[in-house]
Amino acid sequence: MHAHALTRRRHRRRPPRACLAVLPLLLWLGGCERPAPAAAPVQTGGATPVEAVEVLTGHLRRGDLAAFAHDALPADLAPALEQAWREDRTRWPLSELPLSAQLPTTLAALHDPHAERVLLATFDRQFAGADRELRSTARALAVFATQYLTQSPGFSDDERRHYTQLVAATGDWAAHAPLADRALAQATVEALTTAARRSALDGDAALGRAGMSAGLTRLSPLFVAGKQQLRAYGLDLDVSFDSVETTLASQTGDQARVRLRYLLDGRRIDAEIGVERTGGRWYVADFLRHARAAAAAPPASAPAP
Repeated sequence: MHAHALTRRRHRRRPPRACLAVLPLLLWLGGCERPAPAAAPVQTGGATPVEAVEVLTGHLRRGDLAAFAHDALPADLAPALEQAWREDRTRWPLSELPLSAQLPTTLAALHDPHAERVLLATFDRQFAGADRELRSTARALAVFATQYLTQSPGFSDDERRHYTQLVAATGDWAAHAPLADRALAQATVEALTTAARRSALDGDAALGRAGMSAGLTRLSPLFVAGKQQLRAYGLDLDVSFDSVETTLASQTGDQARVRLRYLLDGRRIDAEIGVERTGGRWYVADFLRHARAAAAAPPASAPAP
């Protein structure tokens, strides 16, 4: 299932580090002097178009962001993305997540030693008891996001059709979710600050130093905590992941289309995803396109062509 950001570009694109090389396991049989068997090649993507989508869905269901990055792109693209991540040119695949541009600021806020008190004070001042205002805001944001998806050149037609359905479903959920409940807000702040501090990632610079593979591994518990807190507000993403149905819609050579159907807050999402074969394995085309663009992004100091 796609988990894309509604805002594709950050003020700087910043790619991740992925240590995808698997250390070979040398098996020496007792007393035998034969050479060790060659290590199996790193397998990424899917063996079929449908598997390419199902593998990524499974990683999101488990909250494993590093595994998602591993299987979303060919292994030979990983070093370039790792370099781009460490040079602060991208944060792919975090850029595939909603509101990814706000992640560094959010991490910094959650690491503040007074985060619980400050965030709850902000909630009390702006949101506590404001059910009607929050519902109105949720509807307005859904309208704005739909317009953005329609007009922004950064999305493929597949993404527009898919994300427009996601926006409508999440807008409906937000319009009746208990967003003004202070007890839920307090539990959410406590859960997220705990997970964020355990990651020891307090902003964008820390993400860059960690690298893609380690950074995504350390962020995964925060992603899981976020999913758990959404469940408390009535949006169970794991139920959505478990409801995913994938079927092959068409295939011509190295290009295929997979039909993706699932439920989001009880609302049926029905989309098609382009998938392409590279090096004998299948990958979601939009994810692969974004990853290639991130790996090729020039350093921030380089003048734009």
